[in-house]
Amino acid sequence: MLIKIVDDDQVFVKKIKDIVYDNFKDIFLDYSIECITSNFEAQYFEKGDIFFLDIDLKDKKVLVRCDFNVPMDENKKITDNTRIVAAIPTIKYLLENNCAIILCSHLGRPKGEFKPEYSLAPVAEELSKLLGKEVIMAKDVIGEDAKQKAANLKQGQIMLLENVRFHKEETDNSPEFAKELASMAQIYVNDAFGTAHRAHSSTAGVAAYLPAVSGFLIEKELKFLGNAINNPQRPFVAILGGAKVSDKIGVIDSLLDKVDTLMIGGGMAYTFFKAQGYEVGNSICELDKLDLAKQAMEKAKEKGVKLMLPVDTKIGKEFKPDTESKTVAWTEIPEGWEGFDIGEKTIKMFVDELQTAKTVVWNGPLGLFEFDQFAIGTNEIAKALSKIDATTIIGGGDSAAAVEKAGLADKMTHISTGGGASLEFLEGKKLPGIECLLDK
Repeated sequence: MLIKIVDDDQVFVKKIKDIVYDNFKDIFLDYSIECITSNFEAQYFEKGDIFFLDIDLKDKKVLVRCDFNVPMDENKKITDNTRIVAAIPTIKYLLENNCAIILCSHLGRPKGEFKPEYSLAPVAEELSKLLGKEVIMAKDVIGEDAKQKAANLKQGQIMLLENVRFHKEETDNSPEFAKELASMAQIYVNDAFGTAHRAHSSTAGVAAYLPAVSGFLIEKELKFLGNAINNPQRPFVAILGGAKVSDKIGVIDSLLDKVDTLMIGGGMAYTFFKAQGYEVGNSICELDKLDLAKQAMEKAKEKGVKLMLPVDTKIGKEFKPDTESKTVAWTEIPEGWEGFDIGEKTIKMFVDELQTAKTVVWNGPLGLFEFDQFAIGTNEIAKALSKIDATTIIGGGDSAAAVEKAGLADKMTHISTGGGASLEFLEGKKLPGIECLLDK
């Protein structure tokens, strides 16, 4: 057992050593404690983080599932390398342990076919730059080139397999495909939180054939999301946006058992308006989910949760960036108009409520943030979160993109790398990519 502490305070480290000895000496018969103090690691970990490392990685050949599903422009230039940067602490740690590292990931949705536009070659190039070290690129996934390069891979070297979704067996969670992947390594590390909710060959299947543990990114994700849900500082506020109630109803139901305040914006707010008998014009609205919206409002009342819906909304004539727009009360949306953002009164109401919050979880934008004139609500809430004295957790996906676009990512406590995974975690679902690990 190796215990790593992110701190250079030797007094603090001694305290941890004493705690471990006093409480776990009969369990951990052989353990050591190291301090993480390097400038590199300080970029990625919070001071005081403690990691329990319970597998011997030294000199091993390791298969690492990463989430390199990054956006690229028409020239195959990566426009946001956040997910690549997030994988670096685990890769660096494996290098420190003289491992031979085989990375794998998906990119986009090639639907089981080899499509050059979905190649991971640009990722290998970007990762090489970030690490200052060559990343060998395989031409295939489990083919002759990958197998040969994996067999010849030496300790301290890194290679990246081609897009695992070039094989339909990946998403089918084929045992045969998983076994082929596993055959190239001795240990499996899952560090792809963004796909942890998928039971695919490279996220869960390989764990049947190799000792399987989590990387630092997954550990960090579970720490922040787990603490927020299970042991939050209060008041605990959740903000939910996005288009559809159907995408979030499970999360709404789960959060109503845990939060003090639940704010709802985005497209799904209009389903809540309609459920109260008001007209919503051409706004997005799930007529078959009105009963669910009513049930959520009733549950909030029963639980004593403050459910906050918009009191005004910014509407537009057409779905285009420069459409005619105006702000109206949520009860007065005219026929032919469509709601695209929360209004000024709602922004103030939400911001005021956030001032006393101590834990905030946010998933989903509060308007059509891709269009500047309808991004105001989302941006103002992001600004408010950047200034309050609270743990602020952004649940990946579009809400993470919105925070990044607003230039406020560095002001948040934690931005999740997994939109769908964080949603399912908040809902209380078991994630296949986590459940298969030895150290979950």
